[in-house]
Amino acid sequence: MKKSQALIKTIVLAMLVAIGVVISPILRVEGMCPMAHVINIICSVFLGPWYSLLCATLIGIIRMITMGIPPIALTGAVFGAFLSGVFYRASKGKIICAVFGEIIGTGIIGAIMSYPVMTYIWGREGLSWLFYVPSFICGTLIGGGIAYVLLKKLAVNGALSKLQSTLGTKSYKSESGVLSDAVTIASTGTICFVAVQILINIFKPETMLWSYLSYSIIAVFIISALLYLLVKKLKKEDTDDRQS
Repeated sequence: MKKSQALIKTIVLAMLVAIGVVISPILRVEGMCPMAHVINIICSVFLGPWYSLLCATLIGIIRMITMGIPPIALTGAVFGAFLSGVFYRASKGKIICAVFGEIIGTGIIGAIMSYPVMTYIWGREGLSWLFYVPSFICGTLIGGGIAYVLLKKLAVNGALSKLQSTLGTKSYKSESGVLSDAVTIASTGTICFVAVQILINIFKPETMLWSYLSYSIIAVFIISALLYLLVKKLKKEDTDDRQS
């Protein structure tokens, strides 16, 4: 049984590495690779922190060799991948904590560590310790939002726990609540944002209207999530007042 689970884990790891390499160029600019963060978080939840670290390392090395990506392919992935899995396990299966682990690991630690690597090893000039922080955090927010929606959907219908059991990794009971629903609404906006950006990269419209549209969409979803929280809070307070 253990040998079978080890084989399945290896196959899933190989699939995630392959997918990560293929989709990483989507929306990529130097210092921001949202789709890589999607794979980091998914691997952390599916397989755990050590497999996620291995997955991020392999993807980074392959991207450096085949695509000429600088060393930030590693510094911008490995810390977040590992912390995402650690936070997920420490929180007893909260997907949002896996996202936070990626944001902290990549958006802060990875971004800061990229400075000495890019300056002293790669030879880039004019950088500062916080140079990559804004773009790294932006990338993790977009990728984290996409991963959150996908994993939350799997968790709600029970597919996530079944997959984790098949892989022999720890599975947790899915918990849903108002805050979780609000995060899902906001995260859905990131998927729409990515979809519009992909269309922009394909068709390359001359007008800036499409760019404004993509940012407007994500803003609408975030505002909707906040309004959802507010309405639910007011309803709860009204219910509590009636019962008292």
